[in-house]
Amino acid sequence: MISINQLSMAYGEKLLFYDVNLILSPNSRYALVGANGAGKSTFLKLLTGVEQPIDGTLSIPKTTSIGWLKQDQFRYENTPISDIVLQGKPALWQALQEKNQLLQSDLNNEKNLNRLGKLEEEIARLNGYCASALAAKLLMGLGIALEQHEKPLSTLSGGFKLRVLLAQALFQEPDILLLDEPTNHLDFISIIWLEKYLKTEFSGLLLFISHDLEFINRLADQILDVDYGEIRQYSGNYEKFLAEKQLIVEQKLQEKRSAELKIASMQRFVDRFGASAKRAKMAQSRVKMIAKMEIPDIKQSSRSSPCFQFKSIRPSGKWVVRVKGLAKNFNEKKLFQQLNFEIKRGEKVAIMGENGIGKSTLIKILLNSIPPDQGSVEWGYETHVSYFSQDHHDLLNKHASVLAWLNQYATDSNEQFIRKTLAQVLFNKEDVLKDILALSGGEAARLLLAKMVIESANVLILDEPTNHLDIEATEALAMALRNYLGTLLVVSHDRHFISKIANRILFISHNKKLQDAKHLDEINVG
Repeated sequence: MISINQLSMAYGEKLLFYDVNLILSPNSRYALVGANGAGKSTFLKLLTGVEQPIDGTLSIPKTTSIGWLKQDQFRYENTPISDIVLQGKPALWQALQEKNQLLQSDLNNEKNLNRLGKLEEEIARLNGYCASALAAKLLMGLGIALEQHEKPLSTLSGGFKLRVLLAQALFQEPDILLLDEPTNHLDFISIIWLEKYLKTEFSGLLLFISHDLEFINRLADQILDVDYGEIRQYSGNYEKFLAEKQLIVEQKLQEKRSAELKIASMQRFVDRFGASAKRAKMAQSRVKMIAKMEIPDIKQSSRSSPCFQFKSIRPSGKWVVRVKGLAKNFNEKKLFQQLNFEIKRGEKVAIMGENGIGKSTLIKILLNSIPPDQGSVEWGYETHVSYFSQDHHDLLNKHASVLAWLNQYATDSNEQFIRKTLAQVLFNKEDVLKDILALSGGEAARLLLAKMVIESANVLILDEPTNHLDIEATEALAMALRNYLGTLLVVSHDRHFISKIANRILFISHNKKLQDAKHLDEINVG
């Protein structure tokens, strides 16, 4: 159990939340939601002791173990992947290490034999004889193949290194598990596995941050909302939380309107009869009542939604792109083989697939950024493409202000239009002067989407566009893409997002042919 009493936190002059009072119960699953910068990650740091509050207390029993996803992969670069997971339980890891050292020593020594016996008991108590099997299960569930487990962490890419650290956090089997955006570096299959694991095999208190609404709705039984300088608890899934929150806001507005109307009515009486000898006493009574009345304070929400409006100057031909016999390998590793598909004007296609299958590589081949090993890509008549890269640094890689950077893509637009477009994606007058190298992940994503808005292309290609967006921005983007009249190709692992925009799914796997479906639930991931 976590007991939180009058907790307050601020950074400089920015108040994140104040006077927070919560009791978080064992065996419950809490989703922590709120706008980017509202203080969600800070709240997790307070729970782990990494940060200290400016006021209030956090009470967690001393015997309670806390596990969290630490993004410190650099300390493990030369460590075998399976060993990193086992180190999630320090006491077990130390016992296993000492046991291995003793097995290489003089076992005729009685002292060594006695110590070995005690270590065997300690390892058994810590369930150490099943540890390697559990570590392998976690790693494979998160998409790391068995043949990788004894290799050093440095052999994996950045996203897969974080999967290893997630496996380490799960291996701890703590009483309290804290996860900050655990699905960000996972593919569709791994997210489903993690969701099931946390639901059926983790029995402690789970507190997680996510912008993946499907993940939240399937997993959380409580919502903690960081907004209005508060952290308020709601029971149920995200949809139920939104409805209840809206009702509370409407009730507060109604209370404010009622108080204002009552004060106005009494003030009119005072203005009319204040000088009347007969009614002066009644007027004075109302003056006192007005002084005592309080109008409810309606705070400003920290949430804000951008507005994306994608338009195309002219339509493309009837067919947009044809792919025939496409294949690609990297360093003898087979990615996709013999891909054949055609995309027609107006289709909204989600490209999904198994971990490591090369979805981003496929996009780059379509864009002619890298060559295929086999096959061909043919673009149709009058196709004009705008591209959102998963790696923001592909374009945001040199010092420039937000305004100057976007202006270079706006050949037919004036500065007023550029500023208006930036305002629609939540860059205010001061923000447009920021250096693009200093932007947060969410800001960089919104800037790249603003570029796509002004390019007015008839084909949009987006590679994991929601990774750094909050829920409000993701929902706004889904609505804009649904209303877009051109052709769309999007790589994403976000099931809720895909279900809102796509009318076709291309699912690529190693062992099956390309699956071409209209709906996500038609895809066989077994």
